Amino acid sequence: MSSADPSTMKALWVQRYGAPADVLHLADVPVPSPRAGQVRVRVHACAFNPADWAVCQGFFPLPPPRGIGFDVAGTVDAIGEGVADVNLGDPVFGVPDYLGYPTAGAAEYAVLKVWFAVPHGLSLEHAACLPMAVETATRSIDLLGLSKGQTIMINGGGTMTGFAAVQIALLRGAHVIASAGETFADRLRALGAKVTPYGEGMVERVREIAQGATDFALHTARVEGVLPDLIRIVGGDPRRVMSFSDFDEGGLGVRTTGREKEGVHRYDVLGDYARLAAIGQFAIPVTRTFTWEDWREAVEPSMAGRAHGKLLLIPGPR
Repeated sequence: MSSADPSTMKALWVQRYGAPADVLHLADVPVPSPRAGQVRVRVHACAFNPADWAVCQGFFPLPPPRGIGFDVAGTVDAIGEGVADVNLGDPVFGVPDYLGYPTAGAAEYAVLKVWFAVPHGLSLEHAACLPMAVETATRSIDLLGLSKGQTIMINGGGTMTGFAAVQIALLRGAHVIASAGETFADRLRALGAKVTPYGEGMVERVREIAQGATDFALHTARVEGVLPDLIRIVGGDPRRVMSFSDFDEGGLGVRTTGREKEGVHRYDVLGDYARLAAIGQFAIPVTRTFTWEDWREAVEPSMAGRAHGKLLLIPGPR
């Protein structure tokens, strides 16, 4: 069932691996059709993530040609067989089926494998910021086994997954110490986290705040060479340190979120955090929006870790 039958659409498209600014371009590609158990949305907003640039560079097993974009919000445009929980025109957010289709979220239309209703009070732009940050942070915290009353050090509280992790840990009743720059330090303190700057002396500062070793540490910043410090912060046990990416080149024994065998994607929590966001109890900040005309301006600050919030593509009308 669909409201229209478009044949082509605009999308950001990768034809070969390489530097994102070199290999990404705006292209006209076929519009995907939803299979059974899926929906297609007219994309209103797609969040850019470091993972998008990793796709361009060949760091994921997603060979070109293909699109990018893992976080999407839009209105339901077509409904696959067996789907009964949405209607045409409903506002939803979720995760594109990036394994089943060459196209993804940075496009005019996207087929979603996971979706949730956008609750009243939450904009489509802010809904599009939630999936990857919330899912990755939740899965990492679950894998660590963080419990109420325990203390976690989050290295990179100003990254968007780190910012989500701080809020999730606090909502679970944990004590949070976050490293962050000046951009997000005050916001993190307002949430209830203790904040320390990066750099020399961080181990001593964190252990002073915690009055000893923390129970766990979560590495979210795109900075290498800090894992030995995080191991010291937790008292020497590398299994109490989790990293979003595989920075453990020295074989220190630190765990990696995406490589843990028991790790299961936590898409099930997205609706809960959307409802919290709608009433102002959870947030992923938006720094800037882009269109088909200026999307290239998002690449450099995102890759350099200077986005200071989510960067969103707003595809707009054809």
